Amino acid sequence: MRTFKERWGRALVSALVAGSTIAAVMPLARAHDDADPHAHHHMMRDTHTSTAAYSLPSVTLVRDDGRTVSLKDELDDGRPVVLTFIYTTCTSVCPVISQTLSQLQGELGPNRDKVHMVSISIDPEQDTPSRLREYATKFGAGPEWQHYTGAVAASVATQRAFNVYHEDKMNHRPVVFLRAAPGDSWLRIDGFATADELFLAYQKLVTAN
Repeated sequence: MRTFKERWGRALVSALVAGSTIAAVMPLARAHDDADPHAHHHMMRDTHTSTAAYSLPSVTLVRDDGRTVSLKDELDDGRPVVLTFIYTTCTSVCPVISQTLSQLQGELGPNRDKVHMVSISIDPEQDTPSRLREYATKFGAGPEWQHYTGAVAASVATQRAFNVYHEDKMNHRPVVFLRAAPGDSWLRIDGFATADELFLAYQKLVTAN
């Protein structure tokens, strides 16, 4: 049977070890938070909806199939549009948005080919067409969902047109834009909308058009 002194000694050692472990883990946790400035976005489940008439800039982008296209021609092809801004190395906001669009494809069912889903890179220097194709494949993008890159100036002009531009890409926010037809106003949804919410918004826009 251990004496009181032995028991007290073991308890002291255990406390010291536990304290050392916590001291070692805390900087790592802080470093993780600092490395992922989007971590707080995971709690941003509330959404804000607004309507705006955005003027599209006369810029060309490069589609994930390598083809150079006009932004206006791509968005004004007659189909309803679901538009987002992403970049492939994003680890929080973009994967959530892209996964939501992937789920939206499923909810659209046979009507999915009647909708143009558009994801535009805010990091065009890194996001080549081939990298965007890999990213699109990861989220099961069908032919109706295309990803775009291009010159930095073209990407920035597009972001400014939709009022989502931030000098630091790490500060971008979750937002989805929907439009029923060319010439109509855009429905802007700030925050992490669910696939169900996007589907209902799409149906209302198309029905009202």
